[in-house]
Amino acid sequence: MKTILVLSSHPDFAEAIRTSLSPEHFRVVHRRDAEEGEPMLLPGLASVCILDADLLGVESVWVLERLRRRNAKIPILAYTEFVQADWEEQAFLHGVTQVLAKPVRQRLLNSVLERLPQATVAARPVLPLAPAPAAFSRPPDSMGSAAINAGQTLDVLRDFSSILTHSLDAEAMLKQFLQFLREILSVNRAAIFLNRPCAPLTEISSAEDARRLRAAAAIGLSSGLLEHFELSLDSGIGAQLSQLGRILRRDSDEARADSEAQKEFELLGTQVAVPINNRDSLIGVAIFDRRITGEPLVNSELELIFHLLEQVGLALRNIWLHDQLAGNHEMMTDVLRELSSACIVVGRDLKVLHANKAARRHFGKKNERSGGLEFSDLPQRLGAKIYQVLKTGAALEAFRYEPENSPGMIYSISVVPFQRGNATVPSSALLTADDLTQSEQLHTLKEEAANLRLVRTMADRLAHEIGNTLVPLSTHQQLLTEKFADAEFRASLDQAMSEGVKRITRLLEQMRFLARDGIVQPESCAVEKLVEEAYQEARRQQPAEGAKLNLDNGGKVFNVTGDRAALKHALAEILLNALQANLKKPHIGVRLHAAGSAGDRALNIEVADTGAGFSAEAAKRVPTPFFTTRNVGLGLGLAVCRKIIETHHGTLEIVPSPSGLVRISLPLESLPPGSN
Repeated sequence: MKTILVLSSHPDFAEAIRTSLSPEHFRVVHRRDAEEGEPMLLPGLASVCILDADLLGVESVWVLERLRRRNAKIPILAYTEFVQADWEEQAFLHGVTQVLAKPVRQRLLNSVLERLPQATVAARPVLPLAPAPAAFSRPPDSMGSAAINAGQTLDVLRDFSSILTHSLDAEAMLKQFLQFLREILSVNRAAIFLNRPCAPLTEISSAEDARRLRAAAAIGLSSGLLEHFELSLDSGIGAQLSQLGRILRRDSDEARADSEAQKEFELLGTQVAVPINNRDSLIGVAIFDRRITGEPLVNSELELIFHLLEQVGLALRNIWLHDQLAGNHEMMTDVLRELSSACIVVGRDLKVLHANKAARRHFGKKNERSGGLEFSDLPQRLGAKIYQVLKTGAALEAFRYEPENSPGMIYSISVVPFQRGNATVPSSALLTADDLTQSEQLHTLKEEAANLRLVRTMADRLAHEIGNTLVPLSTHQQLLTEKFADAEFRASLDQAMSEGVKRITRLLEQMRFLARDGIVQPESCAVEKLVEEAYQEARRQQPAEGAKLNLDNGGKVFNVTGDRAALKHALAEILLNALQANLKKPHIGVRLHAAGSAGDRALNIEVADTGAGFSAEAAKRVPTPFFTTRNVGLGLGLAVCRKIIETHHGTLEIVPSPSGLVRISLPLESLPPGSN
């Protein structure tokens, strides 16, 4: 049978050639271009090459040159719609055997093929006998008449290449290989056992399973037997081949000494075992019976089988690696497909290489023509970001994106480039989009709930504090008419009103400063004077007997810029807490000193009292709203103080210590006069 190679980008042309030729005498192989059909140009594989010159266009001359470089002797028939003299001349000069006009005419094509030189279109070229290769040049044994000569070796190699059509299907390839051996050697029975690796992440195998060889393909053997039969690398035929690394005959000394191997040979009805290696290790065993005529396989044939099986072993390794890669790729594709985050991979040609379900749901309608997401379906802003990354190769920081046509939707978008090897430009870009809509809504709900709790707590504390303030005032109001003439009553009323006004005024100040978000009237403030005024304010709130203030500024003058009233209130709250810490000995020490380097100097204000101090846990909770260790007050004093200090870009620290210590840090306005 003659093999006709047809090169055409359109399958209809190949089908026209196929229907014009007898299937009993011609086998038509269709390839789309010269690159795809190049393997068929090996000498002896194809008899004639038929070229569709119209569909190749201006590249037809280049294709002819490539065909001739690959095979200088193969006849080439060129079909064209319009035969032009110039083109026809160029075609003949570049090696075309015959130029034919379309359409394909059956009688003309068969006539041309019959007139081609017989030697060039023979199905299997008859080569002159040459000295046999070293592998086949030894003296013939008892079956030497079956030795393979050089011409037959070429036929074997050509037929062996037919199994490459199953290069990604191990089972089909092995079946084709065994069928091939039966055709050239007339083997009666044959089977292949493999130690196939487990697929990663999908199968778990024990150490015992890793030493087993299971049937992968067979001819002439019962499938029921092979389903319940396997070889092992630890005993029998498998162990012998693993140790010897060579062909094992049933009647050899090693096999006779191994009863397990003899049982396996007998059960399978075979006579010889051949190892299958992938150049690194033993991956399987092939077992063979005699010929269908009862004659044994000779050494030269077994050597050929051994070398062919070595190539099969390499092909199996490649198939398994491909299966692993395909499995990992499929798993990663499934993972990406099910991610809640949208993932889109775009190539340099702006073609969408991958888009998961979330991406299709959020960023485009399903394209009716291609059935997938296209670059033009993406919002313009996102498309521009992807284009920027593909051009610059620089990743973009995550940014917030709110679609114009979907109000209320919020995404966090990031775009990163993918680069291969040492390439200077990215080959593709990955856009990931996290839908923040629900999380933003939950965050808003949490904030609203927290604010409601804060309002409720504040209302409860304010009601309690104002109620405590109104109790003495209400009592005096009830007795006012009856005891107004009493001087002692009037003095008590005056004191109650004074205390009530002070407490209400302090509450109002705390609420006012708590509601502020910035500095109202910034001005330069002398810190020493500010501390003195704050101390007097604290004394009005808590007129403790024997109170003392020791202010240490190191003989320097310090100025800060800020809201004078707010800073005074903050210092007054701290000094008030210091007075209340020990009413029996209300002594307060305030130390001022500068810290930091030139241009970034800060003023540290340390306030120490004679109280019991704070534990580590209490020091963390004191500045939080509504935390108090006393039965009176809202617990907002230090919380308001911290907000004022932080508004002025400073810090407030409650230092855990046996005695009370509060440290404030504020930016200095300038270097103090006379400082170094």
